[in-house]
Amino acid sequence: MKRFYKQAAIVDAPQGDGFAVALDGRTVKTPGREVLAVPARPLAAAIVAEWDEQGEEVDPRAMPMTRFANTAIDRVRRRRPAVIDEIAAFGGTDLLCYRVSDPADLAARQDELWQPLLDWSAERYGAGLQVTRDIAHVTQPDESLTVLREAVATHCEFGLSALHSLSAALGSLVLSLAVSEGRLSAPDAVEVSLLDETWQAQKWGEDDEAVIRWEGIRVEVKSAARFLTVATS
Repeated sequence: MKRFYKQAAIVDAPQGDGFAVALDGRTVKTPGREVLAVPARPLAAAIVAEWDEQGEEVDPRAMPMTRFANTAIDRVRRRRPAVIDEIAAFGGTDLLCYRVSDPADLAARQDELWQPLLDWSAERYGAGLQVTRDIAHVTQPDESLTVLREAVATHCEFGLSALHSLSAALGSLVLSLAVSEGRLSAPDAVEVSLLDETWQAQKWGEDDEAVIRWEGIRVEVKSAARFLTVATS
């Protein structure tokens, strides 16, 4: 859509509910017609910067902070328990638990990069997860899945918005929580999650479509990690 405003600014949210964003003095609404109000000023500043940086055309794809905030307000807030369940479900099929036995060098690399993160999860949350080298699904302990869900539930709706995106992009709840906790940087989390694919590319060459997909994952994870940081500052 055409840019219809000159300036974006932070304003006090109605009823003192954090910080809102205004375009030429008019408060921005979410797609669900709620006031775009966020709890942290750094997050509001990041959203304002996105609106200010738009050119003659407003491109929503270039506004991830706005997108995550809209999702938190319109979707997560209205169905918080269901969203927590959706995120926690990634623990039952966590990427880090599914490894190969052959080739040996890939198996060794998986163990080197993935096992320390599972060990961290077990120590941090008491959530020990089972590892398999078979293609069959492995059933994880109920108590581990319960405490991982509790870890997810500690996040506010804004944190859940980003955590959902992280889990989907990385295919791993453990990696997502590691990013949220500062145990792992966003770029490192992406490289860990793409280990199998990049190993294949090194052996047989890169596929153009795969490279484009990897870059999309990197951008999404970086944006979600930044949103987590500014939303809780």
